[in-house]
Amino acid sequence: MTNPAAAITAYWDAAAQDFDDEPDHGLRAADTRAAWAGRLTAWLPPAPADVLDVGCGTGSLSGLAAETGHRVTGVDLAPRMVERARAKLAEAGLPGRFLVGDAAAPPTGRERFDVLLARHLLWTLPDPQAALEAWVSRIRPGGLLVLVEGRWREAGRSATPYVAGGDALPWHGGVTADDLTAAVRPLVGDLRVEPLSAEAALWGGPVTDERYALIARV
Repeated sequence: MTNPAAAITAYWDAAAQDFDDEPDHGLRAADTRAAWAGRLTAWLPPAPADVLDVGCGTGSLSGLAAETGHRVTGVDLAPRMVERARAKLAEAGLPGRFLVGDAAAPPTGRERFDVLLARHLLWTLPDPQAALEAWVSRIRPGGLLVLVEGRWREAGRSATPYVAGGDALPWHGGVTADDLTAAVRPLVGDLRVEPLSAEAALWGGPVTDERYALIARV
């Protein structure tokens, strides 16, 4: 029987090589990078803050946070993603700590953070509600949970299918703002949702599906 965790790790390890080719992953275009930098500045508290970037991938958002003076810890299940994240920040001369581990239960011990940031991660998790509860427990009182999520129209039509059984994940294909709000609201103090679909620069071009950020104070 295939080990699900091993299969998921292998999937994202294989994806690491070309991950930054997506405009909103690599942030190589100046307007896309500037759009994400502006959003992070608006969402995050003044620097320096302790930011935990779960499911950090190749570290693009971690790098933007580090550029503005935040103390960044990134976590990703895929060792090759973490290798690229470390190399990306080192090449830019930016500080950052990156750990290989389960983003749903970050391997940071008793540490607490001012911000927990996750982008396009919840759809990959077998128990997103448990992950949300775990994440909130890692945030200091008064800190922020910042989730960039969406419901993808292209779900199920990818040229590279997700791991076997992936279509049975609770939020396979993404999660609507209404559903995520219902899941997060009991865990936090206040909450707001910012629609992001109309800001084409964030995605490298126009999109027609639902994309948004949920920002909640713990």
